[in-house]
Amino acid sequence: MRRKIPSTAALLAFNAAARHESFTRAADELALTQSAVCRQIAALEEFLGVALFRRTRRGVRLTEAGIGYSRKVAARLDAVERDTLAVMAQRGSGATLEIATLPTIATRWLLPRLPAFLARRPDVTINLSTSTRPFMFDETEFDAAIYFGDAGWPGTEAHFLMREYPVPVCSPNLPGARPAMTPAEIARLPLLQQTTRPYAWRQWFESAGVSISQDMSGARLELFSMLSEAAIQCLGVALIPPFLIRRELDEGWLIAPCPHAQRSERAYYFIVPERKAQGAALMDFRDWLVAETARYGSTPEMQAPSPA
Repeated sequence: MRRKIPSTAALLAFNAAARHESFTRAADELALTQSAVCRQIAALEEFLGVALFRRTRRGVRLTEAGIGYSRKVAARLDAVERDTLAVMAQRGSGATLEIATLPTIATRWLLPRLPAFLARRPDVTINLSTSTRPFMFDETEFDAAIYFGDAGWPGTEAHFLMREYPVPVCSPNLPGARPAMTPAEIARLPLLQQTTRPYAWRQWFESAGVSISQDMSGARLELFSMLSEAAIQCLGVALIPPFLIRRELDEGWLIAPCPHAQRSERAYYFIVPERKAQGAALMDFRDWLVAETARYGSTPEMQAPSPA
């Protein structure tokens, strides 16, 4: 059965014309004549049975259908280009893994350790993209994901990596802060909240046997990297796993004034779609990742701040 897919030439012409909202500029970009671009657009509209542009005396404008279709076409052309470049880079050999991961754990934990894996598997290319929310693998090109939460994604295998043991951290220059503080004293400092962990402070205070009314108050930031920078800038005290901010703690930009660490209810998992679980390169990466987290980070002592 023949697929209902327009010609690549028509899609490229439409993509360029949609970005510029100009057939003339699209023709310049594609090294075609304006009439050639017009013919490609007209053929695409006839194929679809939908008008993609409004023709006016002042030029062309995308219709509502054209706006929606242009976004989808652009995304798919970008994906085809990425796939093409990946094949060209590998020259038909080796394997490429597309991994979705959380931003801070990628930059602060995974990337410093990745050379060790690549030394063992120099034929493998690891591409990392950041994602902070769950997604459907069927709707992406990802081979796996490093995710913090619960291991309940349909149609996947979840491999436990580690939990978090966050502690309060702040700048040594934050007013009211000092090297040794009780949880009750921490409660008097401005609290920095994390968007994706809205009850983190409440759980931390409860684990320390302290109940306060303002545990949900304070500025909200999405990423640990944002929280650490906000803490460095004396905006408040943040609740962060020490293994993600080793450099800041070692350099003295941040201090951990209260050593109490609270074990997170959720954990980091390596999520693999069942249909890809037997890939040799992916299995090697999974085994290495599980072993690496077991060696470093599986207990609160491993994640604790370095002694001053």
